[in-house]
Amino acid sequence: MEWAALIAWVATAGGGFVLLIIWLSRGGMRQEREAGRRIRAPLILGHFLLAATSLVLWVIYVATDSDALAWVAFALLAVVAALGWTMFAIWYQRRRLGPAREAAGVPAEQHFPVPVVALHGVLAVTTVVLVFLSAVDVRS
Repeated sequence: MEWAALIAWVATAGGGFVLLIIWLSRGGMRQEREAGRRIRAPLILGHFLLAATSLVLWVIYVATDSDALAWVAFALLAVVAALGWTMFAIWYQRRRLGPAREAAGVPAEQHFPVPVVALHGVLAVTTVVLVFLSAVDVRS
């Protein structure tokens, strides 16, 4: 199960990396001073850094089978998931505004392709479930 979690996690990270690159290339770092509800740099970068840290811990767990590392990775992943849901809410609310959002300028995250956001989210939920099941030692 821990290998399935690792594979799902790496796939999730791939989608997240694509979204981060889009956000950066569309001026995400420069939108810090702009008004309105947007995904700000501390939120997206914190999500990325905590996700990467917990993934590294999971790789070490898979190599060492340390129960403590599995739970630390899961705890960090829970924080990552909360940050991810926060960003999804911001993205979704702005997306629902439609053309009205153009007047205030288009936030960088509004350039995210919907299929990539959806796939990243589905893979993230799958990862959280698999990591939890691995941490409680449920065998397939």
